[in-house]
Amino acid sequence: MFIKSFYRFFGVLLFLLMPSIALAQNHPLNQANTAWMLISTALVLSMTPVGLGLFYGGMVRSKNILNTIGMSFASLAIVSLLWIIIGYSLAFGPDIDGLIGSLKYIFLNNITINSVTQTIPTYLYCTFELSFAAVTLALISGSVIERIKFSSWIVFGSLWVLLVYA
Repeated sequence: MFIKSFYRFFGVLLFLLMPSIALAQNHPLNQANTAWMLISTALVLSMTPVGLGLFYGGMVRSKNILNTIGMSFASLAIVSLLWIIIGYSLAFGPDIDGLIGSLKYIFLNNITINSVTQTIPTYLYCTFELSFAAVTLALISGSVIERIKFSSWIVFGSLWVLLVYA
């Protein structure tokens, strides 16, 4: 009788302690930070091709409007490709003698769906930084509108992202 009641008591005690065991795990993700970063990233990404393209398009002669808008869209495309391929790794990878990042995260390798940077998912952090790299390149396009060929802009943008931003 005593052993039976002991097992019941022990079973109930274990059942009651299960939520505290589950709560004891430290989960580094912060939902509020993640939501804010998603909103911020969406706003910056929508500003880059459309907002800056139309803004700069209103400042040029009518024959150069499509080229101007194309430069903003190309900025987003160039940065997206180069940032995912090598830019994130050079900017945020483990550094080599404090000068440049390593190639640990090339093509976003070694980053899993559960990877966390500070309190947000690493993929979201990568996209957030990508959006600012893209808007920076699109802002630079405003200084060379009507002064540079589109193909030269592609080459300059690629080199600038790799050498300066990353």
